[in-house]
Amino acid sequence: MSDTHKLVTIFGGGGFIGRYAAEAFLKSGVRLRIAERNPKSAYKLQPLGSVGQVALTSADITRPDTVARAVEGADAVVNLVGIFNGDLEAVHVDGARNVAEEAKKAGAKAVVHISAIGADPAAPSRYGSTKGRGEDAVREAFAGATILRPSVVFGQEDDFTNRFAQMAAMPVLPVLKPETKFQPVFVSDLGKAIAKAALDPKTHGSKSYEIGGPEQFSMHDLNRKIAQLAGRNPAVIDLPDAVGSLMSKFGWLPGAPMTGDQWIMLQSDNVVSDGAATLADMGIAPTPLGQVAPSWLGRYKRGGRFADQMPT
Repeated sequence: MSDTHKLVTIFGGGGFIGRYAAEAFLKSGVRLRIAERNPKSAYKLQPLGSVGQVALTSADITRPDTVARAVEGADAVVNLVGIFNGDLEAVHVDGARNVAEEAKKAGAKAVVHISAIGADPAAPSRYGSTKGRGEDAVREAFAGATILRPSVVFGQEDDFTNRFAQMAAMPVLPVLKPETKFQPVFVSDLGKAIAKAALDPKTHGSKSYEIGGPEQFSMHDLNRKIAQLAGRNPAVIDLPDAVGSLMSKFGWLPGAPMTGDQWIMLQSDNVVSDGAATLADMGIAPTPLGQVAPSWLGRYKRGGRFADQMPT
């Protein structure tokens, strides 16, 4: 079957990553069914395709009956749903199992499950452990599933570079866990990986990929890099772990809400493992942060994104 005749169901397609996955799929000519608890959140995707190419449907991955309706007739199924707060077990484990089981029943040829670097049933964080058990549940239900484990994802609409850039407007920028390493991946690259895996299960089925960018940064260097790209030069001050541990107990860290579970996750590096299959193995060249981030971080400069072009 040619890609132009395929139907792909994307659970959570109305979110940040979903938009870029949808763009990658639509370039291949496939039809998309975007499954969301609130389909209105995905209205913005409809203009990306031709008439009738993008359909919206209501579904909740914790309710198998709604999942079954959403995957009916689908050639490939993608699960992007993930949360940091709430019932992680219901979403990351039971919900992931529901998607894989119903995709199998519906006769789908491919399942792509978005997990996370560090996913492991034995992980110390609830997020990491539920993500790990979710992977196991997906593989058990759909043996040919592709697992994608991204590091932190950046892009124009993210809650990552934008938040750090806002914080960089302060004269002093406090940083917790300054030595923890990250390997940020551009959301468009992740979107391409999702589409490739879903449309070519003969190549990518039953495989796991760790999805990171071309650079690794410590938390300290990452904050400094984003501040630089946003045209800011705050004093970057590393805070001791005791401060972060105390703040996490109150659910707040500088510039962001932070659960105790997220504080636990910060204790480990978030980078691609040695020997793991990566974007390069999928034929995708990862995009450096500095190559694309100035296009949206420029708005945080004094005078706005066009400040450098203004006469002095």
